Parts: sequence; structure tokens; C-alpha cells
Amino acid sequence: MGRKTKFFSGLAAGAVLFFICASAQADEKKPVEVKKSDKCSVCGMFVAGYPNWISQIIFSDGTYAVFDGPKDMFRYYFNIAKYNPAKKQTDIVAIYVTEYYSAKPAEARKLYFVQGSDVNGPMGAEFIPIESQDKAKEFLKDHHGKKILKFDEIKKEDLR
Repeated sequence: MGRKTKFFSGLAAGAVLFFICASAQADEKKPVEVKKSDKCSVCGMFVAGYPNWISQIIFSDGTYAVFDGPKDMFRYYFNIAKYNPAKKQTDIVAIYVTEYYSAKPAEARKLYFVQGSDVNGPMGAEFIPIESQDKAKEFLKDHHGKKILKFDEIKKEDLR
């Protein structure tokens, strides 16, 4: 293969990769704007009154489920068949929770969750979502938390 052929092959591969990445970002679902009428899909509580605790699951068809805190979001996530028999975990395209310090929606799978702290959500004991491990460790110490878990480490048993 000549230099020009290698150059243009590399350039073409780079262009394809660019368009794949751009397409994936365009398909990425943003957090939904929660309406006053939106209720927690687990407990039925109106969630708009608790902006610092709102969590949401967004599905590939554009529908969504909102929650009054991460704990109810996990209850739904682990038992979608009970709460929404038409959906599966594979239909989920994004999961957002309100990050504790910024009070802004953040992708749940990228956060750390402190369990067993003295900070309660609208329904009592709650998982506290924090963006970095260092901040989570500091929160754990300051608020007497029991442990720090990543999204994938949380199990049904942790919801008690």
C-alpha cells in the first residue's frame, strides 16, 4: 500500500468514526422536564415539589418514568415488570438522578451513591448521588454514611 492510500484509508476511517460518535451523541436522551402532574412511578408521590431528589429513567421510545428519589428509581429498575410490564431494562437509554452537591441531573451510572447517611429524602432513608469518589468519601464521613456504592454495585437487598 502506498503512502497516499494509507493516508486516505486512515482519513476515511476517521470520518466514519466521527459520524458514528456524532450520531450516538445526537441519540443520547437528555433529562426530561418534569411536570407538576408527574408522579413517582413507585409510590405515587408528586415529584416536582422535590427538585433536589428527582430521578428519572428514559426509554428508547421517548417515554419516561420519574421518581421522588434514587431509592424508588432503583426499586423500579430492579422490578420493571411489576411497575411497567411493557418495558425491559434493555429499553432504557438514560437514567438520571439529581446529584447532591450541584442539584443538577447527572447520568446515574457515572455517580457514586452513599448509603445509610443522616441525610433523608422525601421518603426517608435515601441513596445520596455524588459525582466523585473523593466527594462521596467526604460526605460519608460528614454524614455518618455506611458505604459508598457505584450504580452497578447496588443490589435489591440494599433497598431495605
